[in-house]
Amino acid sequence: MSGSLDGNSGDPVGLIMEVMDAAFDPDWGEAWNRRQVEDALMIGNCHYLLANEAGEPVESGAAAGFLLARQAADEEELLLIAVSPGSRRKGIASELLERFVSDARKRGTTRIFLEMREGNPAAEFYCKHEFNAVGRRPNYYNRGRITGIDAITFVRLLA
Repeated sequence: MSGSLDGNSGDPVGLIMEVMDAAFDPDWGEAWNRRQVEDALMIGNCHYLLANEAGEPVESGAAAGFLLARQAADEEELLLIAVSPGSRRKGIASELLERFVSDARKRGTTRIFLEMREGNPAAEFYCKHEFNAVGRRPNYYNRGRITGIDAITFVRLLA
């Protein structure tokens, strides 16, 4: 399933939150809360994808993974992607990402950006999917016990 929040598609935010709560380590403070997800989807330029255990689109029931992104002109930012711990290493994140790239191309997107903390093991995943590091924000992550970690900006060109 994909879309923006429109009130007619079950409870996509609930599905996103179930995966988010299971997938993100709270020590890093990278997960969003329900209000942040709802607000992002209400803006109108944000959209989501949901996938089941097989990496296929899902509209209701259990979701094994999600992707949340926002669009501005011909660029998109991958805000969050997550797969429940018990569903990892099955290609779900790759299915979500490639579906997102395909949809982004149809929307006329020429570049996709994302940002993550330095040392995040997901960097290998993104490089495998044609993202390249293009920038750094020094000392960007400073939450709780996490201090002085740089954010790395990645881009994937679609044009």
